[in-house]
Amino acid sequence: MKTLTVFTPTYNRAYCLHKCYNGLIGQSNQDFVWLIIDDGSTDNTKELVQSWIDENKVAIQYHYQENLGMHGGHNAAYKLIETPLNVCIDSDDEMAEEAVAKILFSWKDIKDKPKFAGLVGLDADKSGAIIGTKIPEHIKETTLYQLYNTHKVLGDKKLVLRTDVVKKYPPYPIFEGERFVPLGFLYQLIDQDYKLLPVNDVFCVVEYLQDGSSMNMLKQYRRHPRGFAFSRKSRMALSTNFKDKFKNAIHYVSSSLFIKNGSFLLESPCKFVTFFAIPFGILLNIYIRFKTKSGI
Repeated sequence: MKTLTVFTPTYNRAYCLHKCYNGLIGQSNQDFVWLIIDDGSTDNTKELVQSWIDENKVAIQYHYQENLGMHGGHNAAYKLIETPLNVCIDSDDEMAEEAVAKILFSWKDIKDKPKFAGLVGLDADKSGAIIGTKIPEHIKETTLYQLYNTHKVLGDKKLVLRTDVVKKYPPYPIFEGERFVPLGFLYQLIDQDYKLLPVNDVFCVVEYLQDGSSMNMLKQYRRHPRGFAFSRKSRMALSTNFKDKFKNAIHYVSSSLFIKNGSFLLESPCKFVTFFAIPFGILLNIYIRFKTKSGI
């Protein structure tokens, strides 16, 4: 069995998926399998992947499903993965040079330490510049929440998780008519029980495309309000300070207004905080409606 699964949820990204492929065949350490979750693509993704399977330059597992969105792709991946470790590389990104070797080298330090859920490494852009900031060298263990809120690290980071840990937690919910639930839901749950080993190596080279979720967040808010409301409820419940609870309550109110949920206050895990967040949530809702009025 391989040690690492690199999984890639993809939807109509045949035009850029070759970048991910090229990054993987260039790895000196091939102790991984590439799991492609085809989330209902209608382009030539299936044929393209088959051509790569025929080339036999890298171990590939292909799975097709109806379109469920990014989180649905993660759900499918976590059911299928059998290797000890997994990492998600998005369809418009690629593994950094020697990333697999670096991941497996660091994995040796924690594979026998059950308090660790995995590693957290760096993202970089195509020029090699680190996204955000590096992780302070004195930090020997952290949660994702601590990384951003206590240690004040900035920018997207790349998680490499133990598969047996991921499988302990519930899947992302699927809401009819929606295709997005923030992935942080799972990472928050893991934070409650485990630590991460910080690694100041670049694991992923990222590119934020115009059709990617990162570039369309306000539209995502409006298209998928149930998914966002679910995420904000979870964040409120798990937040450790009033500032975080209040911020998430504001977003929860805004999302609840989009779905016309008159019971949002009763359903909130922090009713007192949510009550005082109502006027700010209304303002945020108005702002999102204005910014996305040209169409969603």
